Amino acid sequence: MPAASLDIARCEGSEVMLLDIEGTISSISFVKDVMYPYALDRLASLARNSWTDADFQNLIASFPEDAKQDADALIAHVEDLTRRDVKAVYLKQLQGHLWTTGFRNGDLKTPLFDDVVPTLETWKAAGKTLAIFSSGSVQAQLQFFSYVKDGPTTRDITPLFSAHYDTVNAGPKLEKSSYEKICSELGKDVSKVTFLTDNVKEADAATEANVYAVVVDRPGNAPLSDESKARFPIIENLKELP
Repeated sequence: MPAASLDIARCEGSEVMLLDIEGTISSISFVKDVMYPYALDRLASLARNSWTDADFQNLIASFPEDAKQDADALIAHVEDLTRRDVKAVYLKQLQGHLWTTGFRNGDLKTPLFDDVVPTLETWKAAGKTLAIFSSGSVQAQLQFFSYVKDGPTTRDITPLFSAHYDTVNAGPKLEKSSYEKICSELGKDVSKVTFLTDNVKEADAATEANVYAVVVDRPGNAPLSDESKARFPIIENLKELP
């Protein structure tokens, strides 16, 4: 089964580069091995030390009632959702708040793959619109890109992006309509948008919307089947794109 080739003309003609985060421009391990545990640790501390505080109760107001019985029930619920990678909106909003604290106090710094920032800057300079579509909340995205590792310090690269989308303001990442909505909000025809993701099912949904999908194969990502390689162009580095 021959591998799919990159449509250079479609890439060059794209006015929007829509990017996933995890496994595409940053490693899956940072999110799963650093950010998720950090959120769990912070939550456990807050739940046990600040349960009756109004601010904390506001944070968990959207959680199911049975998860709000006490600190142990809440922590167990969040651990279960995290372990199963359930992308519940109320969990994403809570994580976004906890990560905001972590980034601001220096506990978290975002590692991007080395090719990412130079390529984004090149695309931006060429007049392309850069946007993010991630299951992480928009709040979490903004913090993620505000504290990108740059040597011993961090750098804010949020000015590179024109828009941020999550499952709340765009819709589920596995549904065609979400990509259509994003294109409409950006004022671009679907034929002028390229979507980069590590998830073949997301690439399927984007393709159904006639958005050009390219799958990014990074270290630590799930292996891609021969069928997936035949259906979608695969890149290992953003610099492979024009």
